[in-house]
Amino acid sequence: MIEKLNKAFSKLPGVGSKTAQRFIYHLLERDRPGGLEIAKALIDAMENVKNCEKCRTLTEKNICEICSNISRDNTQLCIVETPSDIHVIEQSGVYTGKYFVLSGYLSPIDGIGAAELGLNELEEILGSNDISEVILATNATIEGEVTAHYIHNLAQKYQVKTTRIAHGIPLGGELEYTDINTIAHALSGRKDYD
Repeated sequence: MIEKLNKAFSKLPGVGSKTAQRFIYHLLERDRPGGLEIAKALIDAMENVKNCEKCRTLTEKNICEICSNISRDNTQLCIVETPSDIHVIEQSGVYTGKYFVLSGYLSPIDGIGAAELGLNELEEILGSNDISEVILATNATIEGEVTAHYIHNLAQKYQVKTTRIAHGIPLGGELEYTDINTIAHALSGRKDYD
């Protein structure tokens, strides 16, 4: 039973066998009510959370709160790789448009193409003439850049303006501790100082 739990916890990203073992023994020795609470919450989530019919984020409803919020800007569409990216952007309090969640990035080697990312759905949205700007917020990885380029080409087909979130040196970061690729990206993406 403990080995089965260890394998289950080890499926989580960043959780190896030793970390899983610590979780298990903590719950079994010190917090059985907490373990039961986790189990119940996990079962509830697995049974009730689904993808939003419009943006594909995770929600308990057919249409998520952001998509159903009439005060959001319907002309801006921010493209993200995961639902957790929405959470991070929303915490900034700056963006007021809508989202589209890819749930990954293009990776033909792994069998992830346009259909798996819902890019056909995205093309329908772009073809509706309601969107004036697509904001590409994919990760600054090779796969993220390839995916952003693909979406940019798709948006151009419908004359939709495409912008890319800035990548570079984080606020409070020091140049001497920043890797060369980040510095190169920050220099090439520089803008006028206002």
